Amino acid sequence: MPVANSEQSVPRYMRAAVYLAPGRVEIQEVPVPEIGPGELLVRVEACGICHTDLKKITYGLLPPPRIFGHETAGVVVRTGPGVEGFRPGERVVVFHHIPCGECFYCRRRLYAQCPVYKRVGVTAGFEPAGGGFAQYVRVLPWIVPRGVERIPEGVSFDRASMVEPVNTCHKAIEQLDPQPGDLVLVLGQGPIGLLFTMLARLRGARVAATETLPYRREISRELGAEQCWDPTSEDVPSRVRQLSDGRGADAVVVAVSAPGIVEQAVAASRPGSRILLFSQTSHEERVVLPGAEICVAERTVFGCYSASVDLQRESARMVFNGVLSVDRLISHRLPLARIMEGIRLALHPREKSLKIVVQPQA
Repeated sequence: MPVANSEQSVPRYMRAAVYLAPGRVEIQEVPVPEIGPGELLVRVEACGICHTDLKKITYGLLPPPRIFGHETAGVVVRTGPGVEGFRPGERVVVFHHIPCGECFYCRRRLYAQCPVYKRVGVTAGFEPAGGGFAQYVRVLPWIVPRGVERIPEGVSFDRASMVEPVNTCHKAIEQLDPQPGDLVLVLGQGPIGLLFTMLARLRGARVAATETLPYRREISRELGAEQCWDPTSEDVPSRVRQLSDGRGADAVVVAVSAPGIVEQAVAASRPGSRILLFSQTSHEERVVLPGAEICVAERTVFGCYSASVDLQRESARMVFNGVLSVDRLISHRLPLARIMEGIRLALHPREKSLKIVVQPQA
């Protein structure tokens, strides 16, 4: 794998996928970011397309211009004054959010609510927005000490780009806390849902799942689900009860957003169950549930969002050591010039499409 090891290898300009308006992204030449004290310049080798970025691009949730992309793996090519522990040539994964560690929310380990965490700390230019859909990114000073993980030799950049999404699911499964032998229902078997299937199995839980695409149902079973049903043709609550002596699921992960899906999660769960909302990130989405299904049935419904710095290194280890079969989830590797094709495919998945990784240097 090529490794840059000198400042002379860094050009003045680079290609980047610039978000210009809702649904509009163009490849442009922009200046390579200048770095300052405590910062890194990283050459991006792989960046996954995440549904969080898709929502921002599709619905115009943030003002343009911006360069999105935050599941970033690459090579350090420059270090700013005062940087310790990193040098040019090192292969790294970069997180774009890191909490302060000291505020009200950090003391309660609610890192995603920390004001510092909410500031994006990686940019390829313009207002910081992750920047991974560009050839180089600037890593800002509060990210460098705790938000950069080295990639071991022999691990591809594509695999390494999965560390950030694995961290978000790892955080959520820790909060869900399935016990060995529990039946966990995972609604949706896209890349995120499949990560939840693998993580729940690692905890010793049984897994059942739902998915509309046949290929994803097939790979779900290969990765550990006992059953994976098409929710458009199966009575999912009834099917779950058949696997649980008539009770319902002990825990449910809602890993996709669709009308009525949270109501389905409640209907398929037993009294006293825990229901995790992972994909309900839109302020426009509404969930209406009978109060007694929560109160009288003593269910817990909760949300989990973004990554945890406490689990960052362990998440990286699971990816690097092959504990999770994340390579199975990468279906497409596209050059930056084809990013709009990747965005359309991620928004409207076809048979055998799963995780799409952009390779800006290709």
